[in-house]
Amino acid sequence: MKAEAKDVFQLALMEINREETRRRVEQELERARIYKTVGFVRRETQQTPSYEPRYHGATNTTSNQIENVAIFNVDSEARLKTAYDRVNAALRGLSRMEKDIINMRYLEEDALDFNVYNELALSERSYYRRKSRAIYKMAFAMRLEVFIGEETA
Repeated sequence: MKAEAKDVFQLALMEINREETRRRVEQELERARIYKTVGFVRRETQQTPSYEPRYHGATNTTSNQIENVAIFNVDSEARLKTAYDRVNAALRGLSRMEKDIINMRYLEEDALDFNVYNELALSERSYYRRKSRAIYKMAFAMRLEVFIGEETA
């Protein structure tokens, strides 16, 4: 029990890598926007035969193009759907103004910051504070926070 309390205390003292955390959240928001607008574009197999003989050495491996494409389609669609659901769940934890900022900036229009804070009638400073707070709330909700000293992947 004491070891868990020590780990939580050490975690609270760690400093957040703000740039990497923001980058990860924005990347997740971009995936969600693409999934929301386009959905998932499935890969298809090529069925054109090659009439040229191909000479190569024996590798003792088989390649099943249909299997590889099917696996890619199922895994990628599930991954995008999960990311979209995570973003929506994180949005539910934000205030109304923070939701509006994230929706207008990242999910609906992909508008510039200047356009968003003018449309919402916010000062530039107030807009950036609220946007930053919303991004960090989402980072913690989606468990995308990065601490200084952690390996970034």
